[in-house]
Amino acid sequence: MSAQPSTDPIKFAYWVPNVSGGLVTSTIEQRTDWGYDYNRELAVLAENNGFEYALSQVRYMASYGAEYQHESTSFSLALLLATQRLKVIAAVHPGLWHPGVLAKMGATADHLSHGRFAVNVVSGWFKAEFTALGEHWLEHDERYRRTEEFIRALRGIWTQDNFELAGDFYRIRDFSLKPKPLNTPQRPNPDIFQGGNSTAARRMAGRVSDWYFSNGKDYDGAAEQLRDVNASAAENGRTVNFGLNGFIIARDTEKEARETLREIVAKAHTPSVEGFRDAVTQAGQSTGDSKGMWADSSFEDLVQYNDGFKTQLIGTPEQIAERIVKYKALGVDLMLLGFLHYHEEVEYFGSRVLPIVREMEAGQPARQPLSV
Repeated sequence: MSAQPSTDPIKFAYWVPNVSGGLVTSTIEQRTDWGYDYNRELAVLAENNGFEYALSQVRYMASYGAEYQHESTSFSLALLLATQRLKVIAAVHPGLWHPGVLAKMGATADHLSHGRFAVNVVSGWFKAEFTALGEHWLEHDERYRRTEEFIRALRGIWTQDNFELAGDFYRIRDFSLKPKPLNTPQRPNPDIFQGGNSTAARRMAGRVSDWYFSNGKDYDGAAEQLRDVNASAAENGRTVNFGLNGFIIARDTEKEARETLREIVAKAHTPSVEGFRDAVTQAGQSTGDSKGMWADSSFEDLVQYNDGFKTQLIGTPEQIAERIVKYKALGVDLMLLGFLHYHEEVEYFGSRVLPIVREMEAGQPARQPLSV
């Protein structure tokens, strides 16, 4: 069985820098700010430079270079109200949110933004945030079982009246949400994204999610995940969109781009990177097959804390565009991008990289579906 190829242009999202410290754990200069005024201007700039989505990060307490952070759902709503077309994805954690409460908040945000609210359901890697708040920390696969129930509850509340769920983690009885989000045949519920690299995450995506987010990967790594997610979706009579993380360093010359990467890593804040590595090692290796997030990440990879360097979007506009189009040919539907200096580099991406991507897409042969 094969995944159905998409003829749509590849979509672009950006990581919202609503957390201090930027997108790399390094002392290199980052002309990026976590405050609202900066991010409001960035959101408008992004939607005018080819970005369809923005993802608001979620941290609940200071950690690993992220000393300060704005809460993701409220920040996402503020960005939605400051823009006209941008879809904003709020990251949330089951265990810290109840699906019924999030469904209510999301329906309001969707009405206020005329249908542009989305959510990224994060199963959780940072144990200390849960224990500090007195919440029980589940083992890896149990976190994904809870997330699956959470997504089933969220979608059910958004699309059904008198919704019922008798689960192991959530029990919902005869619950009707009014108003519901702006459901349409093209979008029966706000987009539900989900992250994770593990086997449990891939299988769950095929059963319940609209979108699967992968940490940064090279071609082989992305292809392997695509095969697994598409196989799970096919077994359940569904299709799942695929998003891939990448940190982009686009410069006029490859030498300049590579030198920027070298400087980022050379100026890594070692205690923060090592602390992060220690915290996520258990997340990546706590699965039976060690396929969890960060299981094979080096120190250099973790300087960009979602493995964004692995995707290798580093070089001239032409080199980066070619690589993006090759990822699309594999089956990637969306690139989730981070930058060093957001305002300048988002504008550079829109004027220098994106036109080449669209030109290459126009001349690209029909994608051959991956066998699964």
